[in-house]
Amino acid sequence: MAEKKRAERNRTLTVSEREKDLLRKNILTEKDLKNGIPFTDTTINGDIFSILNLLPDNFADIIIIDPPYNLSKNFHGLNFTAKKDADYEEYLLSWFHLVVKKLKDNGTLYMCGDWKCTSSMQRVIENELTILNRITWQREKGRGAKTNWKNGMEDIWFAVKNANNYYFNVEAVMQKRKVIAPYKENGKPKDWEESSDGNFRITYPSNFWDDISIPFWSMPENTDHPTQKPEKLYAKLILASSKPNDIVFDPFLGSGTASVVAKKLGRHYCGIEINEEYCLWAEKRLMQAETNKDIQGYADGVFWERNTLNQQPKPKKNNSNQNLSLKL
Repeated sequence: MAEKKRAERNRTLTVSEREKDLLRKNILTEKDLKNGIPFTDTTINGDIFSILNLLPDNFADIIIIDPPYNLSKNFHGLNFTAKKDADYEEYLLSWFHLVVKKLKDNGTLYMCGDWKCTSSMQRVIENELTILNRITWQREKGRGAKTNWKNGMEDIWFAVKNANNYYFNVEAVMQKRKVIAPYKENGKPKDWEESSDGNFRITYPSNFWDDISIPFWSMPENTDHPTQKPEKLYAKLILASSKPNDIVFDPFLGSGTASVVAKKLGRHYCGIEINEEYCLWAEKRLMQAETNKDIQGYADGVFWERNTLNQQPKPKKNNSNQNLSLKL
């Protein structure tokens, strides 16, 4: 198959044939796990049912799940077919209890969904865990549909094993917002700050997130994965619900966002992905994260509104070059 021709400014991640040979050495398989190779800080290529049985219970501090939604979708040769609601719920039930076994007793689980499958997800999660909230985030992408409202929102269910014992650090996910109508008291800003870039206020986050940018061709985190989640989105989950050196587990890793963000934020990680091509993308992103810790929209310990981070550090050229040769 001929390689896709991309515009010169397109920064979508690619993996060359030579890089594939090098990256495969970092990917674990079912055989490796059976031979006792450590699973932390790894990408595991395999079927979720086979791999979960080889991982210990109660190892993950935080689990992030982004399973196939109830939509017909081609994941680069692996097809998921939309089902009746009851059948989709059975699909979730077939593996969810196995995933929950991997969560520590004080751990947190987040599950992503859209409007068509979120009710099924809620019922399945409530069988095993306590749901504390539903995050809704603005997924601003696409031109819309002529016969329906454009789907611009997705959900993330926030659940824990023990509602009386779980970690949550709201101070780690504060937001920096522009002040539209600055109010002063005695001539001084009240609860906001003046800067050369404008007027801003540091605020507590709510369960509605409208500051997320979907990865697209000019962003170095972008891949060809059809449902890739933004690094900024997962950074909020990981910072709020884990500590440095905790373990982040993603049983549907895709192109690696959960593992990459965990690594950038000083956490350990483990991810399962059935598609080898996606595993390769994840491994290249993890290699790039060795030298580039930037997360779009997150700087100085706060999350900025979309398109307001004027002083965000720019990646060095050698970090953003998607055709960078990998070394042994």
